[in-house]
Amino acid sequence: MVKLDLSDEPGDSPPFSFRIKNLGIKSCITKVKKIVSKALKGKGVNSELRLIYAHFPDQQKIIFIELYHKSDKEKKDKKRIEDNFE
Repeated sequence: MVKLDLSDEPGDSPPFSFRIKNLGIKSCITKVKKIVSKALKGKGVNSELRLIYAHFPDQQKIIFIELYHKSDKEKKDKKRIEDNFE
């Protein structure tokens, strides 16, 4: 799913990825959901990962911000995003 989202056109691709709004910054920050790994314990939703990245279309650049297991963390690291992006 991540490969499809990034190779096609980074950004919104519901229900798998969506732009994170209400951050108070101009950068396009996207969250990708439903990334599954066979290496992780559990099946289905219990093994899902989340990926947060910033997309800069003018520069044709993507910066990976964080990858985390959904059971380890409820939400993205908003402070990390606000501290590092405009």
